[in-house]
Amino acid sequence: MARKKREIAAPVSTWLTTYSDMVTLCLCFFVIMFNPDDVTQAQLEAISESLRTGGIGMAPGGLTLAAGRSAELGNTIMSLPSLEKGRALGTAFRKAISIFSPEIRSTQIRITHDERGIVITLAGDAFFNPASHRINIEATRDILLRISTYLSSEELRGRRFRIEGHTDAVDVDPAGPWEDNWHLSVERSRSVLRYLSAIGVDERRFQIAGFGDTVPLSSNDTEEGRANNRRVDIVILDEGHL
Repeated sequence: MARKKREIAAPVSTWLTTYSDMVTLCLCFFVIMFNPDDVTQAQLEAISESLRTGGIGMAPGGLTLAAGRSAELGNTIMSLPSLEKGRALGTAFRKAISIFSPEIRSTQIRITHDERGIVITLAGDAFFNPASHRINIEATRDILLRISTYLSSEELRGRRFRIEGHTDAVDVDPAGPWEDNWHLSVERSRSVLRYLSAIGVDERRFQIAGFGDTVPLSSNDTEEGRANNRRVDIVILDEGHL
């Protein structure tokens, strides 16, 4: 009598669910631990190339994320004070975007970064009455208080600031209090400085300037462009612009 063949059980694959969960958790862990402030551009490019080619830790051409013979030199360079301050300014920029996000959406404030440093732009029509240097305190008190707190934060400790006033190209009223747009732009800068110093920011950390209509952001041929040009910039100065 022939023996009955034993049926071979199908392989169990339920372990794949647990394994995939573990891989996902590991990925989430390393994403959380990843700090872009501490990664150089070369490292980012190496990571990108490695992921593109499917390599693990080693990209084509000998690129690696492992410490090499020049690691100590790199650590020394990356610990220089200027680079530390540069990273701190990057952190301060992201913090400003977060703090003033409601005003950015309503176009009362713009946050930008250029060769001068971080620039907090106050829309002139939101902060001042027409052709006036007086701040509209009732409408902007909360914003100015947050600006004061931000400028006094740990990220900006030791930093210096410059307040720059700007106008549109429309001539001032000859019967008004201003000699010209230069005069108006300087007085608006002084008004912002006086208010910020009155609520706690050390005025010795500030410079003020008035540029009149000489540094427009938009064309003065339209009302929208002129409104864009009427502004006060609070500049958190980079090291090279003190």
